[in-house]
Amino acid sequence: VLRDTISGFSCPLNKNVEKFLKEQAIEFTKKNQSVTYLVFSKVDATLAGYFSLASKPIEVKSDIFSKTVQKKISRVSEYNSEHQIFHLSAYLIAQFGKNFKGNTNKIISGQELMELAKGKIRELQYMLGGMVTFLEAEANEKLLDFYTKQNSFKIFDTRIANSADDGQLVQMLATL
Repeated sequence: VLRDTISGFSCPLNKNVEKFLKEQAIEFTKKNQSVTYLVFSKVDATLAGYFSLASKPIEVKSDIFSKTVQKKISRVSEYNSEHQIFHLSAYLIAQFGKNFKGNTNKIISGQELMELAKGKIRELQYMLGGMVTFLEAEANEKLLDFYTKQNSFKIFDTRIANSADDGQLVQMLATL
């Protein structure tokens, strides 16, 4: 039943988001690499979107943050003063996407889906501690505006994606 449910997911804006849900999400959950949360319409139980969360170690250069943010991050990290880098574990929004099959994308806004992901992370923070959330996104202006301007993520680095098709990914974090 689960595979049938996710088989109807379509995300033409980012085929990797679609591929992950259809081909990898279940295995990643079985292997404890991440947990995927499916979001359904209250009206007719249509799959509206999903997000996957994981915990991951990251390194962040300290000089790109204000003293206030540095102080917050220092409480949950190890600081390498020689290289001016924080080493910490963070909550990763590993995947995030809306279903675009038919008019399904109108069921939930990207902001509503993000609020659900942030809410789940706040639950985890309450149970486990921690305060830093990060994600990686394509270097797309509209997407970056969504994360930085609407959701208070701050760009801290970039990296080349594992797949040559994906190009460069922008790494962002927020203290929730």
